[in-house]
Order: sequence, then C-alpha cells, then structure tokens
Amino acid sequence: MSVKSESDDVSNKPQLACKTVLVTGGAGFIGSHLILLLAARYPLWRIINVDSLNYCSSLKNLIYLENTSTYKFIQGDVCDQYFIDHIFSTENINIVFHCAAQSHVENSFLYPSQFMHVNAAGTTLLLQAAFESGVEKFIYMSTDEVYGDSLDKYFDESSPKRPTNPYSTSKAAAENSVMSYWKNHKFPVVIARSSNVYGPRQYHEKVIPRFLFLLQQDQKCTIQGTGLQSRHFLYVDDVTEALLILMKRGIIGEIYNIAANFEIAIIQLARDLVKMVKTASNDKLDDWILFVDDRPVSDLRYPMISDKMHKLGWKPKVPWEEGIRRTIKWYEENKSYWPVVTEKEPQGC
Repeated sequence: MSVKSESDDVSNKPQLACKTVLVTGGAGFIGSHLILLLAARYPLWRIINVDSLNYCSSLKNLIYLENTSTYKFIQGDVCDQYFIDHIFSTENINIVFHCAAQSHVENSFLYPSQFMHVNAAGTTLLLQAAFESGVEKFIYMSTDEVYGDSLDKYFDESSPKRPTNPYSTSKAAAENSVMSYWKNHKFPVVIARSSNVYGPRQYHEKVIPRFLFLLQQDQKCTIQGTGLQSRHFLYVDDVTEALLILMKRGIIGEIYNIAANFEIAIIQLARDLVKMVKTASNDKLDDWILFVDDRPVSDLRYPMISDKMHKLGWKPKVPWEEGIRRTIKWYEENKSYWPVVTEKEPQGC
C-alpha cells in the first residue's frame, strides 16, 4: 500500500494542530484512498468515516485501520437530517471532505430523482449542518462532467456548466448549493472537479475495472456505441494528493480542476487491456470486444485545464503506464474482492 508522495513527505516536518476530519463516502473508492492517505500523513488526527455501505462501498477498503484508535466508522445516510445533525453535534468536526454520491451515469437515467435527492439535497443538508457547527473547511468532490461535452476547447474553472445527463446535472446542482453557502454566509468551501479516476479497489461499474473483470472471466469487453468517446484518466493517488493540497492551500470560495494529462478512446483502452491481460491468447484484439447499445446521451470528451492546481504545487505524478500496471496487478491478485460481473451489466466512464 502506497499512500505517501516524495514531494509531501512529512516525516521531518511539524504536523498541523490535531483536527477531526469527516469523510463522507469513505468506504467507497476515492473516499477510502483519501482516508488511508490522511491516516498516514496525519496519524494524530481523528478521522470519521460516514458511509451508507451502498453496493460500490466496502469496509474491506479500510481493513488497515480497523484497530486504529483515531479512525471511526459510522454507518449512515447523508440524506438523514437527524443522523447528520447528530454527527456534527457530537464529533467536533473541523474539516469535511464530501465524497459521498450516486455516481453511475447509466443508473442516473433510470433513477434521476434518486440522484438529485442524494447528490443535491444530501449535499445541501450536509452543508447546513457543517455551517451551523462552524466547520473550518468544506471540500466538495465534483466531476468534470458538469462542463458537458467539448471536441476541442479545454475547460477552465470559469467555463459554464452544461451538464448533459441526470448524474452531472445533480452534481452541478450540488455545486450551486455549495457556492451559495460561500456567497451568502462566507462559509469556507472549496470545490474540486476531477477527471476520471482509476486504480485498485474500484468497483466494476466503472470502465477500467469492468473490462479487467470481464477479461479475467474470459468474457468480452462491452463497449457502448462506437467506442470513439475518450476519457482523461487520473490515478487515484494523484487525486487524493490534490485533495490534501486543497485542504491545506485551497482558497476558500474557489473551484479547482484536478485534470489528467492522459487521454484515451474507450475502444483503444479495451484493446490495450486485452494486450496486457490476454498475453497468451492467439485471438485478434477485436475478438475480445463486443459493441452494445449506447447510453441515451454520451459525451465524447471532457478536457480540462489545471493551471490553478499547478499554482498550488500539484501535478499528476503517476504516469498511465505505471498506474495501469499497478491496477491490473491488484485485480489479478484480488479476483474475488467484488461480486462477479457479466457482459450484460452497463459500464460507466
């Protein structure tokens, strides 16, 4: 398990005053990696993990912290006002990382009201409780999808939000709530918009772990539409490093793009993973690819500029070749970590 970066090694640096940090969705993919990094970087801080333990979350992601006195897991729903009010009234929380969300785009077309309820209304409820308790900093984890599609123009933080699906619409609505607390109450908020994140322990609804699971079971990679849509992929350690930098140096009331340098078309991603996983196969690459119906709306790409993050001292450090090697290795060694996936289940990207 690697949770430190060379540029931010704190072994010989004085720690900040002890804090209590709340991470919502902390048993999920990004949230669990963030908690492990916080625990390694700030071993004296208290970390509260609130998660409803939905299908894509697992306490196995945090097994290393099970017997750690500074870590506490509380199962609960961010949409439960009584529960959230109780957390803030009893835990003396200083910093909030709000990572909890419904994030599967395909499901958002089926259950749009549920996504709006969890992602937008739940965020507003959490904001109010954090505001009333005097939280020092509230960091909201958003997505590049709020910008909508672009073939050539790169988005910066001032670009208009033009979400095209129920998931990104709910995230954009949540951002509006976050910024309203800054504008109306000067509540110290920061918004992070990230490119697609990948790495070990990600649930197989996302495209990279889905392709890997299917190939491990000798099934074909299912590609929606033409597969020409491309995504920018960012290794999870780079994202959690960015979030800690925003905790320490992010300017309140600001939005920051956490953008990947690496972009690849989904069909090329599938072919590359076939090469890496099916090295002994004599089949042609496309023999392992199955084209399926596209989603109702499919954006081609979400290119972003990260100049604001670069000024804070952050840049991606894990190149694609290294990140995907680590990811493939983890899934090869943990084939039964998540339930079995089939070709018929949709992937998200």
